[in-house]
Amino acid sequence: MTDYAIGDIQGCYDRLRDVLAKVDFSPSRDRLWVAGDLINRGPSSLETLRYIESLGTSAVVVLGNHDLHLLAVALGGHETRRKDTLADILEAPDHDRLVNWLRQQSLCIHDPARDLVMVHAGLPHIWSVDQAMNFAREVEEVIRGDVATEYFTHMYGNQPERWDDHLAGMDRWRIITNYLTRMRFIAEDGTLELATKESAGDAPEGFSPWFRYPRNDDTRVVFGHWAALEGNTGVDRFIGLDTGCVWGGVLTMMNLDSGEKIHCDC
Repeated sequence: MTDYAIGDIQGCYDRLRDVLAKVDFSPSRDRLWVAGDLINRGPSSLETLRYIESLGTSAVVVLGNHDLHLLAVALGGHETRRKDTLADILEAPDHDRLVNWLRQQSLCIHDPARDLVMVHAGLPHIWSVDQAMNFAREVEEVIRGDVATEYFTHMYGNQPERWDDHLAGMDRWRIITNYLTRMRFIAEDGTLELATKESAGDAPEGFSPWFRYPRNDDTRVVFGHWAALEGNTGVDRFIGLDTGCVWGGVLTMMNLDSGEKIHCDC
C-alpha cells in the first residue's frame, strides 16, 4: 500500500485523474490524502467530489475553506459568489449525500507513525499537535451535529484575531476554523492577518508566514491553501502542496513515505 498526499484540486477532475494515472493509483491498494479544497473555482467540482467520496476508506480528507464554503451555502443560508463553480453540486440529485459526506471529514489529521500532520492552511506555532487535534475535534463535532446550521450561518469573519483559552461558542469555533483553514500570516502572539494572500516574502509588518516560527516538535506538516508559495516553504518539514492547478500551475501529489513529488501540468 502506498499513501499519496495531494494539494488543492479545486474541481480540476481531469488533472486529478491524470496525476493518479502517473502512479497507477488503485483504491484497492493505495490511499489518497487530500489536503482540502477538493472543489470550487475549477470546472468539475461535482465529478471531483463524487470521485473522492467513492474512494471510501481509501481517501483521507481534511476540509479546506472552499469545502466549508459549500457547506455554508448548503446549510447556513449563504449565497454563492461570482467566481464559485458550485452550482453542479447544489443542483445534483445526490447533493444531500455529498454534503453529508463532506460534513464527516476532518479539519486536522495526525499520523503518529509518520509523525505527520495534514491540515489545509497550517499548524499555528502557538498550539502543540495535541492541542490542534483537540481543537479540530471540537469544531468537527459542531459541523456534524445539531448546531451545524448555527455554525455555518455565523462562520465567516476575521474576529477574534487571536486565540484565547477563554473563548467560547461561535468566537471559539471561528478562530479555530480560521487557523486551520485560512491562515497564512501570523504574529508571534498568534494574531492572524487574513487579508494578505501574496508570497511569503510579502508579509505585512509584524507578521510572518506561519511556518517561519519555531516549534517544540519535529512533526512534518502537509498543507495546501497557499498557491502563491508554489510549494516552497524553505523548511523541509513544512510541505506545501498547493501549486496553483486551478490558476494554470501544476497539480502536485507526494508519496508520503519516499517524499517523491508527482506533478501534472494544468
